This record gives sequence, structure tokens and C-alpha cells, in this order.
Amino acid sequence: MLYKHHKNSRVSFQLIQLKLQPRLTDYEWAIAINRACLKLLGAWPDNNETEQRKFNVRIISILIVMICSCLIPSIHALIRIWGDFMLMIDNLQYTLPFLIVILKTCILWRKSKELAPILRMVKEDWLKFKMKRERDIMIKRARIARIITICGYFMVVCTFIFAMLLSTFGVITPAYVTNTSDPDHWLLMPTYYIYDTNRSPSYEITLILQSIGMISAGAIFTSTDNLLGLLIFHVCGQLENLKTRILHLDQNDFYNTLSYNVQDHRRLIRSIKIIEDTFTLMLLGILIWFSLMFTVHGFLIVTVITQGYDLSFSRFLFIASASVAAFAHMCLYCIVGEILVTQCNEIFEAACEYKWYKLEPRKAKTLLILMIRANKPLYITAGKLFPMTMSTLCNLIKTSGGYISFCWPIVNEEKIFRSFSVAF
Repeated sequence: MLYKHHKNSRVSFQLIQLKLQPRLTDYEWAIAINRACLKLLGAWPDNNETEQRKFNVRIISILIVMICSCLIPSIHALIRIWGDFMLMIDNLQYTLPFLIVILKTCILWRKSKELAPILRMVKEDWLKFKMKRERDIMIKRARIARIITICGYFMVVCTFIFAMLLSTFGVITPAYVTNTSDPDHWLLMPTYYIYDTNRSPSYEITLILQSIGMISAGAIFTSTDNLLGLLIFHVCGQLENLKTRILHLDQNDFYNTLSYNVQDHRRLIRSIKIIEDTFTLMLLGILIWFSLMFTVHGFLIVTVITQGYDLSFSRFLFIASASVAAFAHMCLYCIVGEILVTQCNEIFEAACEYKWYKLEPRKAKTLLILMIRANKPLYITAGKLFPMTMSTLCNLIKTSGGYISFCWPIVNEEKIFRSFSVAF
């Protein structure tokens, strides 16, 4: 009897595994790229203590390399060139992204415990039983997040190859060229070290450390954005499934069905709040970074076109590609936030579109609970101040574009001062 019971239990367990295998495959397909890159960098949130220790060592090592080999020398170079407006602009397009990457890394490190339940929720949603229609909606949302992830990593790889190979072989220079202090060997970014980087092997070691720092910075910058997109798109898929269930409430078992949907709605609201609390400070830093970069790059491009500064086509193409990448990342935040707001509003519309007027008065009153809660829109915000929507992006571009005009007097004064210096 015991053998028969054990055999039946083993058969039941195998049947459960066979049923879960397609759902587990869908889950692995949805998060595989994000998890692989974040684990490689040691930034994938995990509750396992062994993994947490590895995470600490790896992320601290990456931070040390980025700060010591890239950020501090870049700030040192910015202090030395202070006053030369064109060189300052060129330096800021490297210094500001590294500051944002370090901010992102520290926040993701600090908020890893808060993100762990959300990632478990994502796994549970993929593994639980669902209708074919619900699975198709989740696959559709996950496919969008996956395409965005692949495009983000592709841009990072192309930018690094463009910067490293071309600058190493002298096709482009990584900084605005002057005639006073150009080094014998170009590095990947305009920096100043306390030792001589023109000698070997100091140059090779510095180049390798800068390469590691830039690869890590690009991967972390893109991975955190893709993680935000993955979580928001998953929540939007669950909200869309919730909308479908609300429109088809079973009147024979109305109270139990409505209770399940209300609890699911509350679960999604809590998830959105955790995501918003995790990324809000990060988004505020990115908002400030994008406004500065848009102003700096816009002014640099307009100045080159109108006043004829010496800038090669390859260098101009590099700046333009960096501007497009920054704009694409900012669009991602605002589009994802806009989709979330729209999807939350559709829950309220679904509750209103339901044929509540055919219900009994008591049942219609219970439906008001869902209507009242769904009437309040949910946002992801930057610093609890600015909602990440397309209107925010438009206002930000308009404001940043207006600040470009304030930079003209500075450059004109610098040009006049150089003319007087040449004359005397």
C-alpha cells in the first residue's frame, strides 16, 4: 500500500510538472534577457543570502572601477577646463551619465529587498492557471518589453564599439579637439589622471579600466530602464486581464467573482506603489540629466552649424547618436507611464460599462467599491513631483529648448575674448 501510494504521488507530481512546464517556459522567455544581464552585473534582486553576498562583492567592484577610472578623472578634467565652454559641454556628456549610473546602482542595491516580492509576483502570475485569452495578453505585453530590451542592449553595444574602436584607431577623437593640450594617445573619454597615461603600460591599463567602466555603466543604465519597463508592462497586462474579467462578471456567483477581482486590483495597486517608490528618485535624476543633456547637445549642434566650429562629421555623428539614445530612454519612461495611466483608467471605464443597472440594488452597491478605487489614476513619478507622461516629456523638451538661447551670450563673450587675446 505504501509503495502504491508513493507511486501515485510521484505520478501526480510528474503530471503537475508537465502542466507547469509551458507556463515556466513562458516565464523564462519573458525575463531571461533582463535577468541574465542584471545577474552578470550582480544587480538582480535575490533573497538568497549566498547570492546576496556575491551581489555585494560584484557591485562594489563595479562601482569602484567606474568611480576611480571614469568619474573622478572626468570631474578632475572638468575642473581643469572650467571656463572653456565648448570643452565643458564635451566633458559633461560623459560626466553626467556616470553620475546617473552610480545613482541607479545605489538605488537598485538599496531597494533590492523591496523589489524581490514584485519579481515573485511576476513569476506567480506566469505560473498560475489562466485562460488562453489572458495568456495571449501577457505574451503581447512581454513581447513589447522584450523588444525594448533587445533594442536597448543593441544601442549600448553599437555605441561602445563606435567609441572604442574608432577612437582607439584614431578615426574619431573622444573630445572636442584643441591645439594646446592634445595627448599622444586618445582614451575613450576626456579625463585627467595624476599619472602619465601616454607611457606604456599605463595607457593600456587605463584604457582597459575605462572600457570596463563604460561597458558596466552602459549595461547598468539600460538594464534598470528595461527592468522598469518589464515590471510596468507586466502590471499593464494584469490590468488588461482584470478589465476583461470585470466586463464578464458571473452574475450567478457575483460576490465571489467581484471579491476576487477587487483583491487582485488591490494587489496590482500595491505593486505599482512599490515600483513607484523604488524608481521615483532614479527618475528624478534622469529627468534632470535629460534636460541638461538636451540643452547641452542641442546648443552644441546649433553652434557647430551656425558659427562654424571645427567639428568632424564622425564626431558630429557621435554626438547626434548620443542625443538620440538619451531621447529614446526618456521616451521609454514617459510612454510606459502613459500606458500605465491609460490602463488604470480603463479599469474604471470597464466598471462603468458593466450592466450594473440590471443587477439587484445590493449587488450594484458593492460594485461601487471598485468604481471608487479605480477612479483614482495611478502614476509613476519623478521624485513624487512630476508624473511620467507624454505631456511631461513635451513640457521638458520645450523648457530645455528655451534654455539653449541663454547659452548664446556666454559663447559670444568667449569668442570676443579670444579675438582680443589673438589681437594683443
